[in-house]
Amino acid sequence: MAPVANHTGDKPLTDADYVRLAEFRHTLRSFLNFSESAASRIGLTGQQYQALLVVRATSASSGRTVSELARQLLIKHHSAVGLVDRLADQEFLVRKPSREDARKVELRLTAKGTRVLGRLADMHRHELAHAGPQLQALLAQITHLTAGGPAP
Repeated sequence: MAPVANHTGDKPLTDADYVRLAEFRHTLRSFLNFSESAASRIGLTGQQYQALLVVRATSASSGRTVSELARQLLIKHHSAVGLVDRLADQEFLVRKPSREDARKVELRLTAKGTRVLGRLADMHRHELAHAGPQLQALLAQITHLTAGGPAP
């Protein structure tokens, strides 16, 4: 099969390039499938785990708000509100008045949310220790190709 030219003006993709892209996609999807399953075993959806992670990773000064959560998760504001409502109902997070701006509400993890997030994050770190090297190698091969050089 003849190589297909791409839209960036780089050299055409070869069959081997498509194999690498497919392997990268499969490895990434495998990790995401692991993530969904791990969250489910603890009683959360994958999106709920991601929300807890965003709240924990976002500093108070940059805004642990529903708007920031929606931005980070790439969802609509009203979807983020519903997600926060469900997490608050399960006592994983709470809404508190902002320390910097009384008109705003901050999201904070509860002790239960911190505990559950810690377990899940540790499971994800362990899985990434396994999948990470393969993802890194594939990504290096793919990005090296787009830089115009041969695959390592």
